[in-house]
Amino acid sequence: MLNLKPVLAALLLSLFSLSALADVAPLTTKGNQVLIGGSTGSIAGPSLFWSNDGWGGDKFYTAGAVKTVAEDWNAELVRAAMGIETPGGYLESPESNLTKIRTVVDAAIANDLYVVIDWHSHHAEDHPDSAVAFFTQMAEEYGEHPNVIYEIYNEPLDVSWTDTLKPYAVQVIEAIRAIDPDNLIVVGTPNWSQDVDVAAESPITGFQNLAYALHFYAGTHTDSLRDKARDALDKGLPLFATEWGTVNANGDGDVATAQTEIWMDFFKEHNISHANWALNDKEEGASALVVGASPEGNWSEKDYTASGRYARDIIRQWEAREPQ
Repeated sequence: MLNLKPVLAALLLSLFSLSALADVAPLTTKGNQVLIGGSTGSIAGPSLFWSNDGWGGDKFYTAGAVKTVAEDWNAELVRAAMGIETPGGYLESPESNLTKIRTVVDAAIANDLYVVIDWHSHHAEDHPDSAVAFFTQMAEEYGEHPNVIYEIYNEPLDVSWTDTLKPYAVQVIEAIRAIDPDNLIVVGTPNWSQDVDVAAESPITGFQNLAYALHFYAGTHTDSLRDKARDALDKGLPLFATEWGTVNANGDGDVATAQTEIWMDFFKEHNISHANWALNDKEEGASALVVGASPEGNWSEKDYTASGRYARDIIRQWEAREPQ
């Protein structure tokens, strides 16, 4: 008689494994929307600061910090911003930066968060082979987890979309898709990921589940950038705001509450997911934490800056927020 016990055990193990990997819904794109489990919506959370060794923000790449934003901020995503060319970044210190990225990704998965793995570069087109190798490794290690979002270029400068950025993106996307056929990939757009309208004139084709990065800082970027975003949406481009700040584009200044609220209403209306810059204690306006806040999380009210309290409140209430 055929012994079905091993077969049933293997089937149950397979079902358990699939269940364990399905604690967050897959992100897909349709038209100008990034869908969550096939439904319209958006998610919100913080971005960590540059991961570079010795820059200060790298100390927050901890499981405790990720757990705190999941439980206390009610965040649904966290972004790991891995510096590349800059001193202490990935090209200079690959193993150290990889360790930090893995720590955040593992903690995000453990806490049922989406996690953006960000190639935090302004010159990625100068070393595409490094990006291909890194994202191949990430896809091999984490591609089975729907939590993972690949951000393949943080903020290009004033570089041609058609001649430079698009060919770079296709090269990296092909490498990821050879291993991971479906997790969301976010593509950086020209001029600090603001010219989404330019990318919309000639979007990348031949791949599924691609979105395009839109970055803003409320003290600097107002109606003209929202017009670019509207133009891109009208042309069918799905957007993902992988970085935004409450202050000026230089990362400093006072919280621009009125413009931030307009942006948040815009994001809610158009189902645009977003990550606030930055979960860090650097002495500047964009930092969420005051100097000396614990890298391990469990922050009290006194540990937050004005921007941090405000961003945390936005993220806490994001699911219930109604566009004005």
